[in-house]
Amino acid sequence: MNTITQHLERILDLARWAPSGDNTQPWRFEILNDSHLLVHGFDTREHCVYDLDGHPSQIAVGALLETISIAATACGLRTTIVRRHDTLETHLLFDVYFRAEANISPDPLVPYIETRVVQRRPMSIQPLNAEQKQTLTGSLPDGYSVIWYEGFAQRWRLAKFMSDNAKIRLTIPEAYEVHKSIIEWGAQFSTDKIPGQAVGVDPLTARCMRWVMTSWARVEFFNTYLFGHLPPRIQLDLLPGLCCGAHFALLAPSPLTCLDDYVAAGRVMQRFWLTATRLGWLIQPEMTPVIFTRYHRQGLAFTQTQTALVQAGHLNERLMEIVGAGQVEKVFFMGRIGSGTVPLSRSTRKKTDLLLIGN
Repeated sequence: MNTITQHLERILDLARWAPSGDNTQPWRFEILNDSHLLVHGFDTREHCVYDLDGHPSQIAVGALLETISIAATACGLRTTIVRRHDTLETHLLFDVYFRAEANISPDPLVPYIETRVVQRRPMSIQPLNAEQKQTLTGSLPDGYSVIWYEGFAQRWRLAKFMSDNAKIRLTIPEAYEVHKSIIEWGAQFSTDKIPGQAVGVDPLTARCMRWVMTSWARVEFFNTYLFGHLPPRIQLDLLPGLCCGAHFALLAPSPLTCLDDYVAAGRVMQRFWLTATRLGWLIQPEMTPVIFTRYHRQGLAFTQTQTALVQAGHLNERLMEIVGAGQVEKVFFMGRIGSGTVPLSRSTRKKTDLLLIGN
């Protein structure tokens, strides 16, 4: 095996740790030669209510491409990435070319690719200091920006917003089908799903959720007559939204209008998240309100539940108040950030050989 091939193995072993919605890992790798990799990027719009326009998966693919570029520096390589434009949005192709470059230093984010993790539980309310926020802002390319929501009043405002959004997420049948398929109940780790221990609820709630989620009829009954959506909303959105250092929104320089904008945004998001990990901070994405309000603005009926569509319209009005009416189309990522204990349970990844086309 020659040196470049060894480098490709190391790069792909790191690249597979890029984040993706519900750990779907919507990518495959095709090695064309020792210095040329073809990345296949897919989306889950056919079966996932959170990805009906493909943009969340495009952000994930962008995060993957940024991770490849970061990992390559550890091998003394630079990358040039070119998207093939004669492909469908549902199957993107990216040519990744590697070239050796003298005196290249490993990106300081390399050690944090594998340790970056989602924290769904409450964190410390310790705020970020000015230097930490400056470092995170400095990780963004020119034109990109971050809005911080700090202090008790702002955290409560965002926590309530996220909890109200969660009512949609927990009461529509289209989301139920996704949740039923992506949680690996009882597991501490999962290579292609979310392990049950990482969901973020207490053991009693987890057992109840597992039983209720065996059928939509049970879910609907509990939501209608027993307020079944309240415990997970409190544990997954309200309390963690209040118990964190801050909420934040990442904004592009201009409204995102095409898939290349979302891929670029994914690269920015990954550098921001890895920088936070390097600083010792944990992040939980808060993406469903970004997604559902975008569906509303697009006129996309994402559910058969009419009350949920109305709620999405109300959430869109609130989001415009939170980020600014003129800024809402620039928002591509929202989350909460805080310090605390690294979760003992997490999603892992498929082995590299399972992600290679031809294997």
